[in-house]
This record gives sequence, structure tokens and C-alpha cells, in this order.
Amino acid sequence: MHIVEIPSFFPPYGGEFCLEQAKALKALGHEVRVLSNIQLSIKRSLREFICFSYGRWWDDLENVEVYCSFQRGIPKVVKPNVKRWIGIVRSMFADYVKRYGKPDILHAHCVKWAGYAAMQLSEQYGIPYVITEHLPKQIYQVEFGEAPSNVWQIPLLKQALRQANKVITVSEELVDDLSCYFGKDYQHTTVSNMIDTDFFAYRARRPLAKRPFNFCCPAVYVERKGYDVLFAAFDKVVDAGYDVRLLVAGEGTDGTSCQRLLQTFSCASRIKCFGFLDKGRLRDMLYDSDALVLATRGESQGLVLLEALCTGIPIVSTEGIPRSVRFSKGCSFVPVNDVAALADAMINVMNTPQSGSEQIAQEVCGKVSPHVIASKMEEVFIEVTRIN
Repeated sequence: MHIVEIPSFFPPYGGEFCLEQAKALKALGHEVRVLSNIQLSIKRSLREFICFSYGRWWDDLENVEVYCSFQRGIPKVVKPNVKRWIGIVRSMFADYVKRYGKPDILHAHCVKWAGYAAMQLSEQYGIPYVITEHLPKQIYQVEFGEAPSNVWQIPLLKQALRQANKVITVSEELVDDLSCYFGKDYQHTTVSNMIDTDFFAYRARRPLAKRPFNFCCPAVYVERKGYDVLFAAFDKVVDAGYDVRLLVAGEGTDGTSCQRLLQTFSCASRIKCFGFLDKGRLRDMLYDSDALVLATRGESQGLVLLEALCTGIPIVSTEGIPRSVRFSKGCSFVPVNDVAALADAMINVMNTPQSGSEQIAQEVCGKVSPHVIASKMEEVFIEVTRIN
């Protein structure tokens, strides 16, 4: 099958899941390429905005061909930026068809705006399209405001979802979570995101004798991740007399806002903030940790939890993550924004001998490995192309 992946965002602006899926589908024998137009933000990095490549070019990323473009976004001018982004994607796809011919299927990652571009390409070329929706409700709230909302984007995105041959959500709850904006009038199914289970492989941890118990939290510093709750809960754990450390990593965790919040707690000396870590250093942090804690207020899936379980450590999180990630073994979940309950759960995991962690890791790996998830996506694509 000939598949073109169209991400709404792509490295270095996130979107690694698109590349991972492309690699896994290619491993099943499919012809897969990525068409990536990334809108650069001058607020995020003036250096990137000025110095990153101009024009379009082909690249090879981990043995996947990627047709690349960087678009310079105009600050605070959303509608023209969107119109231009879609126009560039459509132009790039025309180049693609001249070079490789029409694909059998278009696979867009997130309806905003790859899904909408895929809808237009589907209408123009007569190619079926599938949208995988990754984004949680909280991210849409930032741009659209609280639901119900009458912003101009919503009717366009609803149209793209309704006309899609299939919408894949990364958790069952995501359809309900997003229904306040998009309704449910579209064909959908659920397929988890995948984990590189060879990379995030099981490893036994060092004995706890004569060393602190290490919690880790790999999450970008935004309100949704609940760092205010986490630091308050960790403060309680330290006050209870436990020899414990907290390792924190993610974009913004080494920034002024995070450090200012951290200094309001007496436990600050027990917390180490690394800032952004690449994939290898993130795995090293997981291997140096005895448990993962995430005080999230809402996730579409929570891949860091699955990565941690695959490496063999338990997780402590909130009911803000979907049921598909709430494994019965090796997991503890507390209400959102409940500092006391989170602290109690952290203390409980410290006092509970972790037996069977390798078996738990094997169970999780068996559900989210690239081969398993790519095979499920393949079934969806075959169904779609057969009908069309």
C-alpha cells in the first residue's frame, strides 16, 4: 500500500509519533513517505526563524523519506497563516504526485490542520483519507476558548472530521472529550499511539539500600501537567521524612516560571530540573528512576506513562489520563488536583516492594509495540481503501 503521512507538526516542533508510525508501517512492507510543512514561530526561537532552511527539500529521517518545508508564521495573524499552511501542503502534494504518483491513502495527524488539508486533497485527487487525532481537549481550549465556542476554525475542522473515511483516536475517551467542539458525527475507531519498545526496554533498577528513592516526571512545563500539585505533594512526602528525590525533565522545566514556583516549596533542594531531554537522555532518566509521577489535569493518552512501564517502573498519576493507560498492575491513580491523595500514593509506591515489574513491562510492550500498533493501523487502511 502506498501511504502519505501528513503531520500537523513535526520535529523539531514535536510530532515524533508521525515518524514512528511511518517507520513501523514501512517495516510491514508498505511504501510510506512523510510530507511535512512546519510553521516556525518567532516567539519560540528567533534563531530558528531566521536560520532554518528556506525552500523545499527531501530528507531521509531514520530510513523514511520526508518532503520538508519551513513556513515563517506571522505573529498573531492566525487565519492567513492557516490558509498559507494549507496552500503550501497542497502545493507540496502536487510535487509529490509528479514524483511518485498518487498514493492509495492519506494519513493526517491531527485534524488541525493536516486533517483539513487532507480533506481538500481527497476532494481534488479522489484519494481516501484517515485522521489520527492526538490532541487533548485542553490544547484546543487554549486556542478556541471554553466550549461552546463559535470561533471560525470549528466548522472547518468539523467538516474534515465528518468527511474523513475514518478518524482514529488514541483513546476511547477522546471522542467524548472533544465532542463539545466537534460533536460525534463522524466514523471513528481507537488505536493507541506506539512505543519504541526496543528502545524503552526493561531494565532492573539498582537496589534501594543506602540511596534515595527517585521519582521522575518527564513533562513539558504547562498548567495542564499539574506541576503546582506535584511540587506540593512532593513537599508532603519530604516532610514525612522519606529519603527521596524528584527528577524533572521537559521543555520549560528549567525556565524562570518553573524555578520561581519551585522556590516556594521547602523541598526545592530535592528536585533536579533538566529542561528538555532528547530521547536517549530521557531513557537514561527513566533508568535512573524508581517510579514515575504525573499530576496531569488531562491527557489524550500519556505516552511517557507507557514508556515508563515498558522500562519496568510503576507509575503514579491522576484520573486525568484515559482508561487505556490505567493498567491494574504497577499503576496508582488519584483524583485530579488532590495534593494529599497524590502524596499518599507516592508514599505507598515507595513502601510497596515492586515484584513482577518485568512481567508488567512485557504485558505493556505486547500492547503498544510498533508491530502491534502498525498492524492495527494497517487493518484500518485496508478497510478504508477496500470500501473506496
